[in-house]
Formats: sequence, structure tokens, C-alpha cells
Amino acid sequence: MDLAQSGVVADGVLSIKKEAGWTSHAVVAKVRQLLGGVKVGHAGTLDPAATGVLPVLIGRGTRIAEYLVEWDKEYRTVLRLGETTDTQDATGTVLASRATGQVTAGAIHEVVGRFRGPIKQTPPMYSAVKIAGVPLYKSARAGKTIARDARPIVIHALEVLAIQGRDVTLHVVCSKGTYIRTLCADLGEALGVGGHMLSLERRRVGFLTIERALTVDEAAARHALGRLGDDLVSMDVALRQLSVAVVDEQTAERVRHGAPVPLAKILRWEGTVAGAQRVHESVRLHDRAGQLIAIGRCPEVSGTALKVEKVLIDQVG
Repeated sequence: MDLAQSGVVADGVLSIKKEAGWTSHAVVAKVRQLLGGVKVGHAGTLDPAATGVLPVLIGRGTRIAEYLVEWDKEYRTVLRLGETTDTQDATGTVLASRATGQVTAGAIHEVVGRFRGPIKQTPPMYSAVKIAGVPLYKSARAGKTIARDARPIVIHALEVLAIQGRDVTLHVVCSKGTYIRTLCADLGEALGVGGHMLSLERRRVGFLTIERALTVDEAAARHALGRLGDDLVSMDVALRQLSVAVVDEQTAERVRHGAPVPLAKILRWEGTVAGAQRVHESVRLHDRAGQLIAIGRCPEVSGTALKVEKVLIDQVG
């Protein structure tokens, strides 16, 4: 039974527990095949060797990817001290090896403490970041090192879970744009012995936790039973961090065609965002029945119209 024809929610976010060896692209291709060609994408790439939560976007859910990448993320990673690699992880070539016997637990805890909060991080050469239109990894494979600027990120939480010889298990909660392998490499350098990311598990993306995620095989089994729709998070729930502007039926119809919304046409606001904070904020647009119609952006100038950024429902008529 095709999900789109089964009478269940066909647009939304499916939380997949990616296993080692799968690329994020391969997961998307498998889910697309499973659902009979329904449009499928993902929010937040995981490297092939990494495991954990991969938000897979189904149907119209692919339209909200840019909003989901704003979510914070939670990881469990193992830092191996004493070995520096060209990729900053265990898949790369070892560039340098150093003894780690002098590194104490106290030193590890002290250095880890320096990396909490707002910091700047230089994107690794083996990454999809583009410089002059060329992904860094392409330059790296060609043997080139490209100058790149450090970027602001936030490490919300960073804790040492275990120290076993030269391997340090870390719990990390971070903002978007954080490279955990770069964090591991930087920690190793700060300790004076170098290091790389030995393993990585993404345990949470926004409110999607690993405990509720399905492996690809589990998703296939649920689909065979006609139950996969029960695991799909609706677009409205996925966007729940955005406040809601409720409009009447006539305005809702105009929104379906992308027309801007005069602030006077908003019946009420729902959510905790105060009026002073709404300037240039993205918001959900609901009709009177509570149906999600679109995502809009509040104006920068008071008294002007709210701009429709993404229409999430088909036009009527």
C-alpha cells in the first residue's frame, strides 16, 4: 500500500535512525523507493560512518527543510587523543601520532570547559562548505588547502562521560553549523597531543530523539503493515517553535496564492513571541480551523504586510 494512498498523513517528517555505512542520500533514496516515488529529502547530513537521528522529509515536508536546520543537535562522540588525521575523523589518513601518557583527567576536564558557550570554529577542509563556489572537500581531494574564516557557533553543553586510555567519550549539545570532528580536533590540539573523532552518534535533532527514531528496516516493516504514517510528524508539529498568525477564510484563500497578509487581517496570534520580537520573525499561518496554510515572515517596518515565504497547501479552485 502506497503511503500517499493509504489515508494517513503523507506530508511531514520521519525520524530515521541512520546506521553506520549508510549515506544520508542512500537513506533518502531507500525511503523514496519505499513510498513509491513520493518526494523525499532530509535536513542535516550525517557522514556515512556516523549513526543516529536523520530527519527525513516526506512530500510537502521537503518545503520546510530550511527551517528545520535551525534546530539544535545532541551528540555522543568519542575523541581519540594522540592521532591527527586529514579528515579529522577515523576515516582519514593519520598525519601525526603523539604520546598521551602525560594528559591527565584533570587537564581533559579543564580544556573541555573552555569550549562551552559561544565560540568560533573553522570549517574543516573535508566539508561541503563552498568557497568561491567550490565545495571544500573537492579542493581537499585535489590536495589544496583553502583559506577559510572561523564561524560563530554555540556549544550549549559539553560533558566528559568517560575516559578510557586515550579515548574520551563526550556528550555535546550544539547549534547548527557545528562540526563535531573539528571540535574533537580542536580539543586534541588544546591538550597538546592532537586528536580526531573516532565515532559519532547523533542522539537528537530538535525534538526528534533517537529513542523514537526508526531504522530503515523498521520503517520498511511499518510500511508493510500500513502503519508508517503513525510515525510521521506533521509539518505543523515540526514547525511548532514558530508562532501562529490566524487568518479568516478570505485571507487564507489569498495566502494560498502567495498574497501578502495585511497585519489588520490577522485575527489573533498564538504562541509566546511578544509583539516586539515578531519583527522579521518567521511564523506559521493558520486558517480558522487550525490548518497550516503557509509560513510567513513578519515585516521589518511596523504596520506593513506580512510576506508569505512558503505556501504549504494546494490552491483551491
